Amino acid sequence: MAQRRMFSQRIVESARFLKMPPSTQCLYFHLGIHADDDGVVEGYNVMKQTGSTEDDLKILAAKGLITVLNADLVTYINDWKENNRIRSDRKVDSIYRDLLVRMLPDIEIQQAKARADTGKKTGIKKIENDGRPVDNQWTSNGPHRLGKDRLGKDSINNIVDSSESPTQIYESEFEQLWSMYPKKQGKKAALRHYKTWRKRSKDNTFEVMKEKLEHYLKFLKIKQTPLEYTLNGSTWFNGRYDDELDMTPAKPRFNQQAKPVRRATNWDKIQQQQSQRVPKLTKEERDAIFRSSN
Repeated sequence: MAQRRMFSQRIVESARFLKMPPSTQCLYFHLGIHADDDGVVEGYNVMKQTGSTEDDLKILAAKGLITVLNADLVTYINDWKENNRIRSDRKVDSIYRDLLVRMLPDIEIQQAKARADTGKKTGIKKIENDGRPVDNQWTSNGPHRLGKDRLGKDSINNIVDSSESPTQIYESEFEQLWSMYPKKQGKKAALRHYKTWRKRSKDNTFEVMKEKLEHYLKFLKIKQTPLEYTLNGSTWFNGRYDDELDMTPAKPRFNQQAKPVRRATNWDKIQQQQSQRVPKLTKEERDAIFRSSN
């Protein structure tokens, strides 16, 4: 298993990471240092070593930086592949591999391959006749001298070739943002604006733009904004993400064009009411009226 670990600046210099308490940031670094080659670590042990609390672990989980796999706080570092790239012939499979696959079925786990010098996988710790495990750093040409912090030209080229270019990273990030945006108009222009924004400053990270978009989506929901009045994607990504939004809930809308409906007149009911109001005359009173008229 590798004895050195790395951390991506895109993650540890993001606003999402820097807004966390120092104790939580410290716990993340120690989890990464103690994790195995699959990015799995026993979180409880690391917490005891660093004096961290479960609240720190909960914050990391809420930020989406880790996933707690079971009640024993076995933890997976979500951005493990971005932080660390391990040679397949040096990788040792995690003892929690089955748990990891069961809890995260969609995860892509790097497969350990046979070593070029021994033909055996490093995932199986077997002692040879000379007392050396087959997964050490020795080859037929002697030990790898990575301890001098030097990499040969071929090694550097391999790392560059296996890494994504900034353009590919920006496009991948944009696709995630575009899938969230409601009015998908002007995708090419929106992508161009996003790339320009990302290159402008190291503080312009994917997490920052995602927070801006989530804030705008919340604004649309509060204001009950119809889709036709939502900004086109090309417009919003062209600087409108910095608009100051009034988050006051919208007042209920009334249909001004609706006219009151007039009910049909119930003449039977009216006649009945009139007959009740008009006093009835007796026969003697009617005869008296006729005699007086004659």
